[in-house]
Amino acid sequence: MKETFDLTTPFPFISPTSENLREKPTQRNPTMADFSKATALILMAALLANLALMAGADDDKEIRVRKHKGKKECIQGWECSWWSRYCCNQTISDVFAVYQFENLFSKRNSPIAHAVGFWDYRSFILAAAMFEPLGFGTTGGKLLQMKEVAAFLSHVGAKTSCGDGVITGGPLAWGLCFNREMSPMQDYCDDFYKYLYPCAPGASYYGRGALPIYWNYNYGAAGEGIKVDLLHHPEYLEQNATIAFQAAIWRWMTRIKKDQPSAHEIFVGDWKPTKNDTLAKRGPTFGTTMNVLYGEYTCGQGDINPMNTIISHYLYYLDLLGIGREQAGPNEDLTCAEQEAFNPASSPKTATSS
Repeated sequence: MKETFDLTTPFPFISPTSENLREKPTQRNPTMADFSKATALILMAALLANLALMAGADDDKEIRVRKHKGKKECIQGWECSWWSRYCCNQTISDVFAVYQFENLFSKRNSPIAHAVGFWDYRSFILAAAMFEPLGFGTTGGKLLQMKEVAAFLSHVGAKTSCGDGVITGGPLAWGLCFNREMSPMQDYCDDFYKYLYPCAPGASYYGRGALPIYWNYNYGAAGEGIKVDLLHHPEYLEQNATIAFQAAIWRWMTRIKKDQPSAHEIFVGDWKPTKNDTLAKRGPTFGTTMNVLYGEYTCGQGDINPMNTIISHYLYYLDLLGIGREQAGPNEDLTCAEQEAFNPASSPKTATSS
């Protein structure tokens, strides 16, 4: 089998400058300030969530409503477990069922896959529960919710696929085949960040996870975001699927630089492009989510395979979810072929420079 765990974007977190990295995590994204309490609630509810998912029960999904500063906020059981306006909407498990997850990733447990038995629906839902009160998969109505889940998972599927045109089922059926880089080229330890994110003795920071993380500074930043010590224990991303999904969703939801949107903000329309963004052909589109996640490794390079692979996964997933690829919009909304990168590697020294 051709191994295609994506190595074309060795810096899937287009890392902040050293100045930005020295900010506290809550300064990079103030909406993460409630994570400590949220994490504790989620951990306390984990057993209940597992039982509910296995039983298909909805008894714990009663919506509690309050008014806070004149605005409606809700809590919705274990899955949306802290007060948020987004928790007044349907949750991800309401719009995205286990059978749909199985359809999207139908070959992940094939005997020739590399992460057999690792990835599952329950782990995804438990991971998403940390971010649903922030709007992940809970923004807008059912159509937008399902489209965001499809968009996020299309990045995941493309980055963890081991499929090509020869394999049974076609190249788009093999997402979540990997959970780690199979033949690391190095340990990905950058001493430039030795004071902020020092490499742990014996640790290697090769690509791991649902949106593969590389380099010590990215493990450190993601670990801070999800309240897990990934800097000292990078192996958690290949040992625990919930943590692996959490780190990927954190990346989707988080502004890595203060003057740039998150992929979530782009996709759900919460970001308004500046004049410079418009001139750079960046807009509130699926294509721009690739730009903010991967920069010039995928975008601004014309009609290249890494970009087309992600787009193909998105359209395929929309079809499988019964939404239909026509809901993706015109091609100019899907592509980033002519966009200027948010984070060009040719810019002055940053963590992604080599």
